[in-house]
Amino acid sequence: MKKIIKQRSRKTGLPPGSLVHIGEQTGEPVRISLVDYDETSISERETDDIAECFPHSDQPGVRWLDMEGIHRPELLKTLGECYGIHPLTLEDILNTDQRPKLEDFDDYLFVVLKMLSLQPDGSLTAEQVSFVLGPSFLISFQEGFKGDLFDSIRRRLRENRGKLRKSGSDFLLYSLMDAIVDYYFVILEDLAERIEELEEEVIAGPSRKTVVKIQHLKRETIFLRKSVWPLREVLGRLERRESPLVRGETVIYLRDVYDHCIQIIETVETFRDLLSEILDIYLSAIGNRTNEVMKVLTIIATIFMPLTFIAGVYGMNFRYMPELEWHWGYPAVLLLMLLVSLGMGIFFRRKRWL
Repeated sequence: MKKIIKQRSRKTGLPPGSLVHIGEQTGEPVRISLVDYDETSISERETDDIAECFPHSDQPGVRWLDMEGIHRPELLKTLGECYGIHPLTLEDILNTDQRPKLEDFDDYLFVVLKMLSLQPDGSLTAEQVSFVLGPSFLISFQEGFKGDLFDSIRRRLRENRGKLRKSGSDFLLYSLMDAIVDYYFVILEDLAERIEELEEEVIAGPSRKTVVKIQHLKRETIFLRKSVWPLREVLGRLERRESPLVRGETVIYLRDVYDHCIQIIETVETFRDLLSEILDIYLSAIGNRTNEVMKVLTIIATIFMPLTFIAGVYGMNFRYMPELEWHWGYPAVLLLMLLVSLGMGIFFRRKRWL
């Protein structure tokens, strides 16, 4: 089960801007990839030397620096000093429990969002991705090493397809955000299939495992909503061009991602309503099953009430009873009990209680 809130106890009492990594600890090395490109050329390489990441005068139009692994605060501090990144921004990058947000620092934009992954068992995992957008550079910080959704963007850069190589760093930011948001639809499709199967299971015959599945899917939709809902505000601010770092020709593409975000939010809300209805159907099915059992037991008890009365009457130890000396008394009483049972059964059938 995923943690909703990560522990921040290690930051207790520290001053603002203290660089402490909050998140999953890993012993893997930090991987850094550099892509320098313009309309006519591209240079791509991986490095473990932070000095190679420093900007220089002869670099092409746009630099994309992608860092996988943020568990070494000293590297982020050095990189921040080089690119003029505020310590509070570096602190937020290291804190992997951030909500999606956008902060404008005049010289750069800081964007945080969640990259979701669908696991083979159907569960969702979230990885925080942070972006620092400058006039001619974009730095992306990825929390984990489980792969990303940026391979298609790298291929487009290598093959010089579309507008990516002809545009600035803001268009690269849009492309990366669009890749993350597009994968949300893959998750929605998987959730839709699982909800449909769950609905059929509830109607056919729910079991004790059914309510566990319902609660699991409700947690997944809440988790997805928590990741997507604040993203609407981020895209809205980018679309309004509150910063000169976002050019006018990029706004129309950001508007498309904003529309996708609204569609995802509406779908998630629909899923939440469906799961609430499925839970109500499950509770109703369990209640109806209990009522059926109680009805059968009540009918049995009702049939046996007059039989118990007859047996009680003839079980009294009085010496002088008219039927005691009757030769056919015993089978007659049994026949009477049978007729009473059949009569009550016919009566219940006509009343449609059976």
